[in-house]
Amino acid sequence: MSDATQQSSRFRLGDLSMLLGKRGSLKEFGILGALVVIVIAFQIATEGTTLSSNNLINIIQSQSYILILAVGMVMVIIAGHIDLSVGSVAAFVGVVVAIAMNDWGLPWYLTILIGLGLGALVGAWQGFWVAFIGVPAFIVTLAGMLMFRGLNQIVGQSRGIPVERDFVNLLAGYLPEVGPYTGYNNMTLLLGALAVVAVVVLELRGRAKRIRLGAPVPPMWVAITRLALVAVVIVVAALLFASGREGTSFPNAGILFVLIALAYAFVTRNTSLGRHVYAVGGNRRAAELSGVRSRWVDFFVMANMSVLASIAGMLWIARAQASGPADGGGWELDAIAAVFIGGAAVAGGIGTVAGSIIGGLVMAVLTNGLFAIGVGSDWIPVIKGLVLLIAVAIDVINKQQGRFSFIGLMLRGLRRDRTSDLP
Repeated sequence: MSDATQQSSRFRLGDLSMLLGKRGSLKEFGILGALVVIVIAFQIATEGTTLSSNNLINIIQSQSYILILAVGMVMVIIAGHIDLSVGSVAAFVGVVVAIAMNDWGLPWYLTILIGLGLGALVGAWQGFWVAFIGVPAFIVTLAGMLMFRGLNQIVGQSRGIPVERDFVNLLAGYLPEVGPYTGYNNMTLLLGALAVVAVVVLELRGRAKRIRLGAPVPPMWVAITRLALVAVVIVVAALLFASGREGTSFPNAGILFVLIALAYAFVTRNTSLGRHVYAVGGNRRAAELSGVRSRWVDFFVMANMSVLASIAGMLWIARAQASGPADGGGWELDAIAAVFIGGAAVAGGIGTVAGSIIGGLVMAVLTNGLFAIGVGSDWIPVIKGLVLLIAVAIDVINKQQGRFSFIGLMLRGLRRDRTSDLP
């Protein structure tokens, strides 16, 4: 290959990287493409039902708790651990919150604090065994899965326990109808407009920061094109969510999930805590020699996971309007699958919040679409398991044979991002 051809190839690859964002932004591109293909396939198979307003609202409402679990699980897996107890912890917290409202007569806002506190205590318990005693997280959380499932049934006496209407309206409700009637939910439209403004502001601030640090910046037309594409997606999504049947709009659970996802994406990418989690998962000994307190990192990721599990449990009982002995069954498997489909490495050190969210959406759309086309509930877990196995196997095989690997690309992109952000 001539020098001119090589330079042209590098130029085109650089243009593509800049068009999609930072170089590391390509790390979720493959699974995002898979999500788009799955959505289009089900949109055709269901004759337009998949992208209908009511179905999108239902997907967000019914899957927000799994997506929140995936956000916490990716940090656990990046640090080199696994948490099998999240479903049981969510169920245990849910039944305690329901009893506090129904049997003890406590106000709903106080029971939410009790639920968060209980999640933190459970997380501290499991984090202690992992971080300071040295018991592998797999064993600790396997024990936790059994213990808290049993406690859920002991405390709740294997019965359904209803929760307050205000609690349901807060966590399982929708953005309210305000302002003049326009055929759309005005609050959802406002949320979409704020999201577009936020994207533009973040893009301009990021561009200004890179210029100030002397880092390479894409041409202005690239930034404008990227912003236009993102803005179109946000506007279309806002219109779809806002045009559902009256009384429904973007779910409150979805807003909570978005806030959590943004906060954790910032923590993992822009704070020393996030860098320490990656360092411990990538090479624990090297991280410790660099001054990272690996035990406290382990303690944090395990405790944090249980707090997010408590939030997921409260979202579930709000949507179901009652707690029950079967709550949380299989949630840990869905969260773990979302993380690995989103590009995390089994050995730790690699993974992103954004990738895990996309992986969670793949599983959510897949489940929703299979139900819509009439696939039996007994076959859906089989198909989801095959999707997980194939997604990871393709990347592993490609990496072993020296071909394109999304995981390898994620690692390179992550390193370049960190290097380019140094002053």
